[in-house]
Amino acid sequence: MAGSSYGTIFRITTWGESHGKGLGVVVDGCPAGLSLKASDIQEYLNRRRPGRNRYSTQRAENDLVEILSGVFEGKTTGTPISLLVPNTDQRSRDYSEIAGYYRPGHADFGFDAKYGFRDYRGGGRSSGRETIGRVAAGAIASLLLKELGITLCAYTRSIGPVSIEKFDEEEIESNPLKMPDAEAAERASAWLEQCMSQKNSSGGIIECVVHGMPAGAGDPVFEKLDANLAKAIMSIGAVKGVEIGDGFQAASATGLENNDAFTVGEDGRITTLTNHAGGILGGISSGNDILLRAAVKPTASIAARQRTVSRQGESIEIEIHGRHDPVIVPRAVVVVEAMTALTLIDALLLGMGSRLDNLKKIWRP
Repeated sequence: MAGSSYGTIFRITTWGESHGKGLGVVVDGCPAGLSLKASDIQEYLNRRRPGRNRYSTQRAENDLVEILSGVFEGKTTGTPISLLVPNTDQRSRDYSEIAGYYRPGHADFGFDAKYGFRDYRGGGRSSGRETIGRVAAGAIASLLLKELGITLCAYTRSIGPVSIEKFDEEEIESNPLKMPDAEAAERASAWLEQCMSQKNSSGGIIECVVHGMPAGAGDPVFEKLDANLAKAIMSIGAVKGVEIGDGFQAASATGLENNDAFTVGEDGRITTLTNHAGGILGGISSGNDILLRAAVKPTASIAARQRTVSRQGESIEIEIHGRHDPVIVPRAVVVVEAMTALTLIDALLLGMGSRLDNLKKIWRP
């Protein structure tokens, strides 16, 4: 299977299946000397861990990470970092009947069309549990970014018809929906209860803001920073759309409304009066906050009766069993943050060779 690796210099390869022995990731290209311990990574994995509240699958996985290589005496060595997260609560019997038909909204049919074979236990590689490797690697990328003064903040902007109306960063980890607005979280909870009573699910929007990103990262043609961010976020299984800056609203604006006028800030640095571009111009970071949003579809596995076909082409009706999230958005918040961090650190490492001055600083005796 191709396509399990991401990045150029800071490169990751995820592996494992939802109901296999475990999942993990190999991270290559991490500079030596970064302080790293399992608890640094565990903090991020806990944010996507299942079974933490009513609105996530009750699969009881601790998702405990083990560092197998690439770290010695608490520091990265510059060699590949291999991370393992064992599966401990698989219930493959919940999925035995779906071997004979295609679940609506899932990758079942596509896998059969491509490979003529699929791991039907929870979706195999197309399961949301594949994101464990992304989040573990993203934790390392985030630590590197913090060393450079760059921080990320991701949160739920909306669930179904309910959107946040205010922003309190401390509130994000205080409610199960990862919303920075307690009142909106209450309304969204009521919406989800309604969906669950109807054996249904909901989608939503995740927003991620990057603070402290310097100007000059990214390339102006095929390796645009916004293009690579879009690819990274769209590679998350449940994401169906990405916006950067004003996104689709820019299509209805005029040039005067959409252009960000340049000015000189109080610190003497060039900045802009607005940030409609979302911190990226011409594929290169502008020094403003990077702002992106991800549209997440409703959970495909729902208990309501649905129409589909068997592998033999017979029309049937099904009811999907098993343990599933009524909404994916809250647990996907950290996945969006991780993929953003991975893209940014790779762009910064790639940018080190863009100017002769940079090479002289590193290599000139």
